Amino acid sequence: MPTAKKSTTKKSTSKTTKQPNQYTSSKSTRSSSTMGTTAKAQNTLSRIKHQAAAEVGVNLKSNYNGDLTSKQAGSVGGQMVKKMVEAYKNSSK
Repeated sequence: MPTAKKSTTKKSTSKTTKQPNQYTSSKSTRSSSTMGTTAKAQNTLSRIKHQAAAEVGVNLKSNYNGDLTSKQAGSVGGQMVKKMVEAYKNSSK
């Protein structure tokens, strides 16, 4: 009767710590101008999202939209991407 081989791989016991990268930062290190830009960007994205939703016939609420189907959410996201790409192309002319 053949016997099962024992695994010889060792589990690492050292804990890895999450290192910050260029896309993450601590709130305490952000300048006030960055926070203003972030708020402006969030408002712009929200406006684009609501415009895109209206264009594809999806009714968005002001805060929670977890009841959307995947198809509806994907339609809104896809329309947002189209609008952002179009805006980028128009701005680079």
